Amino acid sequence: MTSCVTKGKFQALEADYASTSEKLEMSEKALGETEGMLTACKEDKLKLEGELTSAQNVLKVKDDQMADLRDQLADMKKQRDTRVEQLGDMAVLSKSANDNIQKTLDQLAKKDQYIGLLQAAKTKTDSMNLALAVNLKGALADGIADEDINVSVDKTVVYINLSDKMLYRSGSHKLSTRAKDVLAKIAKIIEDRPGYEVIVEGHTDTRSISTDCVTDNWDLSVKRATSVVRSLHKDYKIDPSRLTAAGRGEHVSLASNETNEGRTLNRRTRIIIAPKLDQFYDLLNPDLASK
Repeated sequence: MTSCVTKGKFQALEADYASTSEKLEMSEKALGETEGMLTACKEDKLKLEGELTSAQNVLKVKDDQMADLRDQLADMKKQRDTRVEQLGDMAVLSKSANDNIQKTLDQLAKKDQYIGLLQAAKTKTDSMNLALAVNLKGALADGIADEDINVSVDKTVVYINLSDKMLYRSGSHKLSTRAKDVLAKIAKIIEDRPGYEVIVEGHTDTRSISTDCVTDNWDLSVKRATSVVRSLHKDYKIDPSRLTAAGRGEHVSLASNETNEGRTLNRRTRIIIAPKLDQFYDLLNPDLASK
């Protein structure tokens, strides 16, 4: 069988075919452009997701920093409240101190004389404490790392902060051999100054501890302070009436307990060396201030 079409119809079919081919070519081109745009969009999406993740990480770091700052602020407020309380305690004067102050007020007729006396007393106290701190730093400098010990002076008080790793066996209140060497040097300075009282404070971080021998952090801090006081008395013959042991547990932090560095700083024993209260007020006595 044979088939044939007219020339006009054939030309019409050819025209349709050419038009269809042109449309197909344009569609393929448009498809290629669309696929390119889709690829670009995917790349942009990945880039934006990466930027979002980076921004979220930065935000988390900032949040952590803010939390640390809040903790530090809270710690500073606690220390401020503690010092206010300590100052309140010092306001309780012995009868002898009251008598000395009254005698001073009676004898000083002029304001300038009274101010001069107070300045002399303060200068004498500051000089004694500065000399004490210098001697302590000199005695303790040999063989002890800076991060294990800190000596400072605040008004009429000398503070010695000792790290727990230098004094005690891990998780224990038993003194190490190294501790005996350090305490021997401190005891020599204390022995040469019989007019000073010594308070030993134990401090821990916030990680709780409970063993057969230790109930909690507060118990551990008390036992550690008592170990130091007992050694100063028994091993180095310091008069026990000059010694006080106190445990502060985790409640007086120097740094945040959220980091290893902060916890290491908070685990410490603080030795406080201060003039006896009566001796301090004796400095206001005009018969004694110049001596």
